[in-house]
Amino acid sequence: QLQIVQSGGGSVQPGGSLRLSCTASGLNFNAVGWFREAPGKGREGLSCISQYSSDHRIHQSVSGRFTISRENAKSSVYLQMNNLKEDDTGIYYCAAGRHCTSHLATREYTSWGQGTQVTVSA
Repeated sequence: QLQIVQSGGGSVQPGGSLRLSCTASGLNFNAVGWFREAPGKGREGLSCISQYSSDHRIHQSVSGRFTISRENAKSSVYLQMNNLKEDDTGIYYCAAGRHCTSHLATREYTSWGQGTQVTVSA
């Protein structure tokens, strides 16, 4: 289990941008995914990146607006979120797992960050 620490998030108007970060000792040895839990909904996978960035997956709901990246030298992974919409409001989680797959399933990830709130509102 990794101790993942998240940062970033906050409140922004529609059309705005935010960048989320997560870091953990050893994170660079794992695939990493970003998930969102919207109010009243389950946790959904948004994007993931493989250990050496050779593979990326992105959910169609955020494709073209969200970008995942990583800096293994810093054991950090980022989620750049642009053109945010009110529907993007929720708690965002970073998680580490073995593989980045198109399933973007929570069951594929074993270590989770504490979550960070993102609120998009006019």
